[in-house]
Amino acid sequence: MTSREIMHAMWKPQKFKYIYLIATLYVFTLTIPSATSVYWAFGDQLLNHANAFSLLPRSGFRDAAVILMLIHQFITFGFACTPLYFVWEKVLGMHDTKSIFLRAVVRLPVVIPIWFLAIIFPFFGPINSAVGALLVSFTVYIIPTLAHMLTYRTTEARKNAVGKPPFFLPSWTLVYVFNMFIVIWVLVVGFGFGGWASMVNFVKQISTFGLFAKCYQCHAPTPAAPAAHH
Repeated sequence: MTSREIMHAMWKPQKFKYIYLIATLYVFTLTIPSATSVYWAFGDQLLNHANAFSLLPRSGFRDAAVILMLIHQFITFGFACTPLYFVWEKVLGMHDTKSIFLRAVVRLPVVIPIWFLAIIFPFFGPINSAVGALLVSFTVYIIPTLAHMLTYRTTEARKNAVGKPPFFLPSWTLVYVFNMFIVIWVLVVGFGFGGWASMVNFVKQISTFGLFAKCYQCHAPTPAAPAAHH
């Protein structure tokens, strides 16, 4: 996959930085509060249950949460695979077709294998945690931040910069201080503590991994109590 397809999928790459801002606000306002609530309620049980929904009592609220998560996963899957779709469409010579139905059919050979692998390996959660801590910390935060600092390290580069410091960081000095804070924080907390915790959790859960699990890490059904004889 080339950077050209990734930039094409962004639609307007020069404005894509705002997507990161919106995504960060989404995480702080929705993801972290809900995750904190679940951790507060179930604590160490989550160390052995990557599927947090399996711990929630059966109710309409739990079903609604599952449905919303499925919608979220469908949308995220589409966004994440868009560059791969473009590459596959160009290989088949179908990228410029105007038919949405035809492009959807062409994308099926990309979707079906990924969908099948997801069914085979339902224990992707612990793997995703380790990948997020050890790799995503660098690719999303550390490397782009360091690249920005290196790009604008000279006075001439800062003078000719297309993107000027934002209003809440009115000087380049504050920008560099903020960037260094992000690098150090993510390196220590995300890569360091996050990588250690995810790997320890991965090792603890490896005995529960299995292919084609009907309900990954779900509780075993409680046997019904024998009827009392009169």
